[in-house]
Amino acid sequence: MQHARKARRLAGLFAGAAVVTSFGLAGTATAQTDEGKILHANGKASIEDRYIVVLEDAAANGPGGVRAAAQDLSDQYSAQVERTYEHALRGFSVTAGESEAKRLATDPSVKYVEQDQRVHAVGTQENPPSYGLDRIDQRDLPLDGSYTYPNEGSGVTAYVLDTGVRTSHNTFEGRASSGYDFVDGDSTANDCNGHGTHVAGTVGGEQYGVAKDVDVVGVRVLDCQGSGSYSGVIDGIDWITQNADGPSVANMSLGGPASSAVDDAVRTSIESGVTYSLAAGNSSADACNSTPARVAEAITVGATNRQDDEASYSNYGSCLDLYAPGSNITSAWIGSDTDTNTISGTSMAAPHVAGAAALILSANPSATPAQVRDTMVGTAGTGKVGNPGPGSPNKLLYVGGDTGEEPPGEPGNTAPSADFTVSCYYGSCSFDASSSGDSDGTVTDYAWDFGDGATGNGQTVTHRYSDGGGFTATLTVTDDAGATGSASTQIRCYAFGGGSTYCFS
Repeated sequence: MQHARKARRLAGLFAGAAVVTSFGLAGTATAQTDEGKILHANGKASIEDRYIVVLEDAAANGPGGVRAAAQDLSDQYSAQVERTYEHALRGFSVTAGESEAKRLATDPSVKYVEQDQRVHAVGTQENPPSYGLDRIDQRDLPLDGSYTYPNEGSGVTAYVLDTGVRTSHNTFEGRASSGYDFVDGDSTANDCNGHGTHVAGTVGGEQYGVAKDVDVVGVRVLDCQGSGSYSGVIDGIDWITQNADGPSVANMSLGGPASSAVDDAVRTSIESGVTYSLAAGNSSADACNSTPARVAEAITVGATNRQDDEASYSNYGSCLDLYAPGSNITSAWIGSDTDTNTISGTSMAAPHVAGAAALILSANPSATPAQVRDTMVGTAGTGKVGNPGPGSPNKLLYVGGDTGEEPPGEPGNTAPSADFTVSCYYGSCSFDASSSGDSDGTVTDYAWDFGDGATGNGQTVTHRYSDGGGFTATLTVTDDAGATGSASTQIRCYAFGGGSTYCFS
């Protein structure tokens, strides 16, 4: 958004904000008995009586900070604090009954309450032959039987949020370490599943890795079955945000239903300087309906097979940034320090991109996450992916260029510019992207993520927010050459009795 337009919009919204304030004051007398709404409640992946609470800034920054606010609110609403978040997200998770959680959602100190959900490693398919590294250093098929890389990723740290890492595996050459285990609650992030070790090997293994000298840190958020909770995943993101120092990349080969809290945590971690590579998911569906794949500020990765076709299982859509090899990938495993396994999934595609991000950061240590993403997307091969899903960018990962230079981009093509305005009447908000454009082509797709789990398409759209809270609305535009551009803004909504809401941006 241009600053002038934003300033005019904000100036025009002071009156609306004043109205909201007066409504809020009128409602505080009954906050103890009124029931608010829980985001993403009662879904298929919901965890009963577990909730994630995100605080308003004033509450998070008050005396005693997040921990004091968490304890005070949990005491007030008969809840039990399980985890607190102070870096990627300002809030906490609780165990509470549904009615207590709904009352907690009405407290003026609370931005929103979301039901905790199960999350899982993106599924894999056992046993075939591998080819990933051979593919990403050349523009076209056939494969030439070698992997040539511009550097080894030295000086970069890669965090693997997964089932843990077998740090003693020979492929890591002593460069792998444990960050924290949020499943067992200790500092040894051992892997009893294999998924995390495989992912880490593709990021930075000596035999199997894209970045062969990167430092690998395991952050365990999934159990021996490859499952976990969003509250645990946020713990891992929060830990990385607090501890990352210097050029850093994080890989999340996991996912589940839409979660505003996880999305917000990833965005904040990216704002702190960590580049995130995300698996698009294996449901052969629109990635914009999944978390964290729908986070526009990250790099979301679909999977291809040996023939450069979109893998049959890969998620697709405008939330993808590019594709990478994901089928039949061989990497490290957990049976011994020399064990390997060959599996498939977008879980295997994402670490190729995380490794590529490490190569870019090694050559350009001060690059921001947005610059890393733009460099990678700009140098990716265009038109190489066979049968990409609807709305997907036809971009295939390429690391054969000199990552120390500015990306050449596709000759003659400039990425489109995303821009939009928002106007809200009570809970109904109208979005207009007519100010978006493309200097050397045509915008062919307008994809919206409204931040509350809903999505839409079109130059002008209307969306009704039924819950109170803060939401990040994101527009992604795609041009006729497959390049994309994104823009976001914050929507703030207040919920009142009878299901009505009042929103403004």
